[in-house]
Amino acid sequence: MLVFLIPIKSSKVAKSWTEVSKLFERCLSSVCNQTSSEFEVIVVCHERPEMNFHHPQVQYIEVNFPIPGSTHPEKMEDKRKKLAVGLLAARELQPTHIMPVDADDCISKRLVSYVAQNPQSNGWYIEIGYEYQEGSRKIMVRKKNFYKLCGTCNIINYSLFSLPNKVLSDEPLTGHDDFLEGHPLAKIYLAARGTPIEPLPFPGAIYVRDQIGESTCMQEPLVATFKRNPKQAFRGIKKNLTLPFMQRELTDEIRDEFNIYPLNKYS
Repeated sequence: MLVFLIPIKSSKVAKSWTEVSKLFERCLSSVCNQTSSEFEVIVVCHERPEMNFHHPQVQYIEVNFPIPGSTHPEKMEDKRKKLAVGLLAARELQPTHIMPVDADDCISKRLVSYVAQNPQSNGWYIEIGYEYQEGSRKIMVRKKNFYKLCGTCNIINYSLFSLPNKVLSDEPLTGHDDFLEGHPLAKIYLAARGTPIEPLPFPGAIYVRDQIGESTCMQEPLVATFKRNPKQAFRGIKKNLTLPFMQRELTDEIRDEFNIYPLNKYS
């Protein structure tokens, strides 16, 4: 069984809690739109988003961690702690694998059935995926290195984790970056341990760029991104130059597989 872990930012640090809630509702409906029922979802948050979508295989854990500050490291630390809470809670569900999902992204409806067919695998990283600018009629195809762009990119065998016994609100979790970051670090660390994960053989997720910049990475100034990770900053510049050559129509087939729909009218 695959357990999805979805951490959500607090309403107190959101630019628009209404927009965060709408993005999460679409994300959750995408996650639950699987062709197999062998999954559970754990959502970790300060406050539950305001929405109408509900599903019996979704549970919420509300935490009382201190509200993070405005810097990128503080926001990522909040995310790591929430993922740690979800990972610990997943023990009771006895999953074969877990998948961290960013609360604004959409995923393929084939993921759960593929995991169920390969229960002994170490896991997969998403090499191929899509990038979507909210409100557009087009979508960008990422034919390689999708995992370098998006936090929704790893499916990991649960038995490979070395988990803390508990998560304290004032305890930094930098020693667990390999699985709590929900980023390409999982691929690197697991390979170093002798338990490599494989590329998923089909497009696995859509990285969503919302219109008002609710994404933690999008809120980071370019100068700060350059200081933290120059390659990431240059990737953003390169993307803007190559965008017209990488886009395609957002087809009904893609909409159906990822359950992605416009939150507002198309631009």
